[in-house]
Amino acid sequence: MPIRINITSIFVDDQAKALAFYTEKLGFVPKHDVPLGQHRWLTVVGPGEPDGVELLLEPDEHPAAKAYMAALVEDGIPATSFAVDDVAATVRELEANGVTVTQPATPMGPVVVATIDDTCGNLIQLTSPA
Repeated sequence: MPIRINITSIFVDDQAKALAFYTEKLGFVPKHDVPLGQHRWLTVVGPGEPDGVELLLEPDEHPAAKAYMAALVEDGIPATSFAVDDVAATVRELEANGVTVTQPATPMGPVVVATIDDTCGNLIQLTSPA
């Protein structure tokens, strides 16, 4: 029985701000936006991938979430990683669009990586082949 990734999540400190960042700055597309009391079941997918893996923008309301997120940021550890075709070109475009880059494009063996701040409590790693 093959197992596939269907949904993965990232904690965010503000769902509306996260939706704006992930769609307007990174180019993701909204998939589901279902009201659930004061929060929402809010997912995005990659552009051109309407049936692709969904990223759930999960409220950081669990007591451990805020501490977990803060510890990752303090240690410079990305919460997740996204693939791009060319990290250096993507970083230039994101910087021009006002995104904060916390680690510039850096070759690391077979990949090039960079890290950005998602403005919602997380560092995000971008990777491309070297």
